Amino acid sequence: MKYRRFGRTDWQVSEMGYGMWGMGGWKESDDVESERSLDLAVANGVNFFDTAWGYGEGHSERLLGKLLQRHPNKKLYTASKIPPKNFRWPAQPQYRFEDSYPAAHIRNYTEKTLKNLKQEQIDLMQFHTWDDGWTAKEEWQRAVEDLKKEGKLAAMGISMNRWEPENGIQALKTGRIDAVQVIYNIFDQAPEDVLFPYCETHDIAVIARVPFDEGTLTGNITRATQFPEGDWRGTYFVPENLNASADRADLLRPLVPEGMTMAEMALRFITANQTVSTIIPGMRKAKNVLANTATSDGQRLPENLLEQLKKHRWDRTPTEWSQ
Repeated sequence: MKYRRFGRTDWQVSEMGYGMWGMGGWKESDDVESERSLDLAVANGVNFFDTAWGYGEGHSERLLGKLLQRHPNKKLYTASKIPPKNFRWPAQPQYRFEDSYPAAHIRNYTEKTLKNLKQEQIDLMQFHTWDDGWTAKEEWQRAVEDLKKEGKLAAMGISMNRWEPENGIQALKTGRIDAVQVIYNIFDQAPEDVLFPYCETHDIAVIARVPFDEGTLTGNITRATQFPEGDWRGTYFVPENLNASADRADLLRPLVPEGMTMAEMALRFITANQTVSTIIPGMRKAKNVLANTATSDGQRLPENLLEQLKKHRWDRTPTEWSQ
């Protein structure tokens, strides 16, 4: 496992982190399987774990807390997210700050997370949604600083809305934000335009989420794919999105090097960008833990392949189904 500096925090975090959304309540998730996968990830060098209260109303956080108890002698970095007070994802410009992240709500859910983790401090707390229209509100800034002074959180971050990587730049300019979490993959390259240069200049850590485009870039999704009833992906891959995604995945198949999977190629595309501090694929199953962690070996894709993959950029705008 390779490690990277996590921005101004100076933490050394695993290049391959662990996204815990899928074990918070997805269809067919299983706690025993999840715990085995988490332990296997630790054994393979993963030390950064990202969860949220919204993943099963604290269920995923409690799984992370148990992981910490099972590995008391290892430094495992914890990251979670405060849900918006109105519990509506993603943020919209018309949502009032008072209905999203008032100070009392920030404190309340930080303390709920700490209770779930059974910790006195979380390494990174994040706003689970954001709209830059809230930036000028000093209330959230004071709340963050107070929680840092009290030792309840070490660093603060923002999880950027899907396909809006620049809706958060103003918040970064306040100096209160230490990390950003953003969708970045072969299709979603827009963060390279403005967000990544800003983060690099101001030493803000970058967490790359959705490295497989919710599954498209694993190569396993086709026009005929169907999801179990209750599976969130069924609401995301509506026909309009499923068909377009499957078609674009088909265009990538000829580029996958011999002996490599499309998923591995997708992860190596991201590791080639040195602005990224860590990647957080979901890894509910042991086979995925082994496959994903194996890509953090210092080997990079050939430059000519990277250049070809750059041409598969797919700029999209948020819709009702993109959530």
